[in-house]
Amino acid sequence: MTTTTAHAFDTAISLTDNGIGHHTGQTTPEYANMVGPFGGVTAAAIVRAIERHPERIGEPVALTVNYLAAVTDGDFDIVVRPVRTNRTNQHWTAEVSQEHGPTTTATAVFGVRREAWSDTEALIPAVPEPESIAHTTIPGLVPWMRNYDMHYVAGGVPTDPEESTSSTTTLWVRQRPARVLDFAALTALSDVFYPRVFLRRGRMLPAGTISLTTYFHVDGAELAAQGTDYVLATAHAQRFARGYFDQTAQIWGRDATLLATSHQIVYYKD
Repeated sequence: MTTTTAHAFDTAISLTDNGIGHHTGQTTPEYANMVGPFGGVTAAAIVRAIERHPERIGEPVALTVNYLAAVTDGDFDIVVRPVRTNRTNQHWTAEVSQEHGPTTTATAVFGVRREAWSDTEALIPAVPEPESIAHTTIPGLVPWMRNYDMHYVAGGVPTDPEESTSSTTTLWVRQRPARVLDFAALTALSDVFYPRVFLRRGRMLPAGTISLTTYFHVDGAELAAQGTDYVLATAHAQRFARGYFDQTAQIWGRDATLLATSHQIVYYKD
């Protein structure tokens, strides 16, 4: 008799239905961050909730998640609602809440992709293959990072108190243990980067994402073709000013397919 154990990521975004569009989830210690759960797994749970809605059409095109307050350990509720459905796209709102009130709000666009002229202007960074780069083990690693096999090409987590002139981090990454890439997992990967201010200042500072927007550039078939392989993730900031900085990121398949791009605004203290 074979027993199949659920992947820790699937457990973390597992939802109980409480009526159409109403779900309950539960935080897991495997995806804990410095304060509350990893923001990427919260965003992934929202995507999963919309995917399960009987009125949903198409697949994710865009997702904006606003982090109002930390999710505390325990149960949380997700309510998703289709606001408008057009011919090929559908607009959603979502809210995550706990006993103390709302913790997260989101808007999403799902859509049906059609055959059309396509081109990618962005260029995948020229980097060594992941197998040629050692896996990065970081002392004092926050729990959620243990769920990813990370091979940093540049801009690894600073271990010495030395400032950097660049905010760019590039790494090969996949889930650990390996798991086939889907939209929920890709959503989480868009937030896989530690705060850019850590790299620039050479040390950890109080920081947290306030708003994260992810754009999905592939359909389900293109995404499934990535299998359990590594993806190349790269991110940089453009300005740090008065307690806030931005981050722009790209997620590439090893076959040079641009899977997703993301933008976020982050609060920090220094």
